[in-house]
Amino acid sequence: MIKVKVRLQRIVSKINLPTVLKTAILPGDSIERLFIATQTGEIFYIGNGVIGTFLDIRPQIIKLGASSRGYDERGLIGLAFHPKFYYNGLFYLHYSVAGTQGPGALPGAPPESFKPNPCDPGTLNLKWINREIQYDHIDTVEEWSLLSNGRPQKRRTLLNLRRPFLNHNGVNSLNFSPETGKLVLTTGDGGSGYDPFNLSQDDMEIAGKIIEIDVAKNTLIHNSLVVTRFNELPAPIQETLTVIAKGVRNIPGISFQWFYNQCIKYVGNVGQDLVESIFSFVHYKPVPVTQLIRASLMKSEPDQEGFINFGWRGWEGAFPTSIVRGCSANPALAEKTMAYYNEAVKTSVRRLQPLISYFHKDPRPDKFGGTALTGVQPYMGNGIPDLTGSVVFTDLARKEKSQSPVRGVLAYTRVGTDCQLNDFSVIETDYNFGSQSAFYVSLGTNLDQTRLYLGVYGSMKVADFNQGTVFEIVP
Repeated sequence: MIKVKVRLQRIVSKINLPTVLKTAILPGDSIERLFIATQTGEIFYIGNGVIGTFLDIRPQIIKLGASSRGYDERGLIGLAFHPKFYYNGLFYLHYSVAGTQGPGALPGAPPESFKPNPCDPGTLNLKWINREIQYDHIDTVEEWSLLSNGRPQKRRTLLNLRRPFLNHNGVNSLNFSPETGKLVLTTGDGGSGYDPFNLSQDDMEIAGKIIEIDVAKNTLIHNSLVVTRFNELPAPIQETLTVIAKGVRNIPGISFQWFYNQCIKYVGNVGQDLVESIFSFVHYKPVPVTQLIRASLMKSEPDQEGFINFGWRGWEGAFPTSIVRGCSANPALAEKTMAYYNEAVKTSVRRLQPLISYFHKDPRPDKFGGTALTGVQPYMGNGIPDLTGSVVFTDLARKEKSQSPVRGVLAYTRVGTDCQLNDFSVIETDYNFGSQSAFYVSLGTNLDQTRLYLGVYGSMKVADFNQGTVFEIVP
């Protein structure tokens, strides 16, 4: 693949960790502005070099980093503007609610701590019990409106989700589909490691799914219930929901690309110990939640035709999910043991193959060792000709022992409507971060996907404030 070099042009710095980067045109405005949502609860907008505060909900965000030494995956993690935002002022938020801190579904267990033991069946069939008291926090999805005086105001709650652990809540988790006009929510499997309760494959669990929400329906219903399963929702809410996909571990959003009158969907699935994956698909048949509930009541299998399954937790991208055990004699020869053989077999045919996979350890000289996928976006501009029509993605941190301080990675792949397995290439950047760490935490585009924006943070800890910078990626 062609070696691509770009520059990083700084837009704003010294902000909190940027989780969402996207553009919109404010009602009555004439320019497209970049909106930046931060994990701590601020939303800024930028246009013609002027920075303003669109919304500040920091008091409504759960206290971040308090129980995890500064690291956290909660907070303000989703922002989407209605396709008719210019006319109706509607936008949508996904965030973790202040005052909802619980003990966790496995009390005393830190994030990512769970590992199954294939020799102990009890670890392969854990159940999330006492959900009303054993959970980590509550996430909410809300509809807001920009009033005529320019002030945002909450209109209604769409969903309140009880989450088992602090991690894997999704990020850039709200996006509107240009194909259906519906709001798409990507939820993540709920956290810890290895999806202890297999929520991602359970059709009744909201966790580990990609869900379409018809926001045009039931505009006057206020849903105050806190749930974890679809069948716990009131019937009118169930009727607004369809499920696109299951088998999700954690997703940095869904993105869309029009290509020869077909809408390609891209989804990155963050890996466990071995591999990061990007999936793409054109055709799908979303399953109404009411149909899933009916099948569950009748103990039958819902219609799976056109229903996307990414394979987690039995599969980690293109590989059966494995537990890695180090070899003391030679660390390069670490032992990989299949974690969930039966589940890998069960989902082997139904799962979608990834478009690309990249590895946490990769000996090839032109590749890199990844840590966690943090963004996937198509680029349709002409400003960087070698990237036109490509899919650009970011990884949090290049995994190389010799690299200090830490640097994130930009890379790209090409794709056709056949969505077949493809290779990728690293994008070289010129920016000098000096002695500062540079974790690549988010990736965004403008409305017509002709510009790319990169969010960088100087720390892995959200509680280390004001270390964020947003760049535009330019030729």
